[in-house]
Amino acid sequence: MTFPTGEQFELALQTPGGTLRAVITELGAGIRELSIDGVDLVQGFDAEIPPPSCAGVALVPWGNRIRDGVWVDAAGTSHQLAITEVPLNNAIHGLLRYTAYRVVEQSTAAVTLAAQVFPQLGYPFHLDTTVRYELTPNGLTATHTVRNLAAGDAPVTIASHPYPMIGGVPTEDLVLTVNADTHIDVDARLNPVGTTPVDGTPFDLREGSPLSRRVGELTLDDAWGDAHLVDGETAHTLTAPDGRTVAVWGDENYRFVQVYVSRNFPARRSADGVVQEPVTAIAIEPMTGPANAFNTGAGLTLVAPGEVWTSQWGIRFSGFVGL
Repeated sequence: MTFPTGEQFELALQTPGGTLRAVITELGAGIRELSIDGVDLVQGFDAEIPPPSCAGVALVPWGNRIRDGVWVDAAGTSHQLAITEVPLNNAIHGLLRYTAYRVVEQSTAAVTLAAQVFPQLGYPFHLDTTVRYELTPNGLTATHTVRNLAAGDAPVTIASHPYPMIGGVPTEDLVLTVNADTHIDVDARLNPVGTTPVDGTPFDLREGSPLSRRVGELTLDDAWGDAHLVDGETAHTLTAPDGRTVAVWGDENYRFVQVYVSRNFPARRSADGVVQEPVTAIAIEPMTGPANAFNTGAGLTLVAPGEVWTSQWGIRFSGFVGL
């Protein structure tokens, strides 16, 4: 059977907490499912539909938005990307979102997928990219590489769009922690206009904040910078009332994060095929650079000709039985 997300790569690993499973898609190198001992760790979606709200997709060579799809390089040359967020007139989420990745390597618990970014309208660079998903005893690790095959330094940011959850607990009841010190302020088109320290603002969602961080009380499509770097990692978490957590972490490259709360994420079909009512879901999106980074330079990596840039992020769970 052919699916809208292409081939489905099923991974499994026996862990102290039970069987860890993932389903990775050919389209967009996306994470369609992730669970531990039958408990969902991401808001999955049925194989028969495209990724809703960009769920699980790898975003390369930029995540988030570029205002008007226009960016200016170091030489002062202006480039016009295709407008892919028409209502807000932005270029959004890179150039590989609808690309079929090819398998480079696959084992029981890991798969490496690759795709090229070819020179095109607004992006005159040739990149060879890979993403390797590997199950570990406490979660899923994603390792991205970008090789510049062309002349000239290629601007790149990387992001992903997972919707973490803890199966059996309504997402509204999870407590969100965003370990970052500045909020990225945006205009009506969701493009950055500045930054504000989160202290004393509704965006102080750090651990220990006096504000309610219950997802059911939050309305967010917001980004943060200056993510806390502890032992070489950033991490943002969802915590269930019973203390179980799921975290989205990144290496030192991932100093930015976007959080989006959806109230109409499509629910999975029941075992008898009945379509369920939409559910609340929350995306915690690790980003190496924020929206419009091609113009502001915030978090932007310039990959030199022939150079390979590597970054790593993942989803980690704790507090489950056996752990």
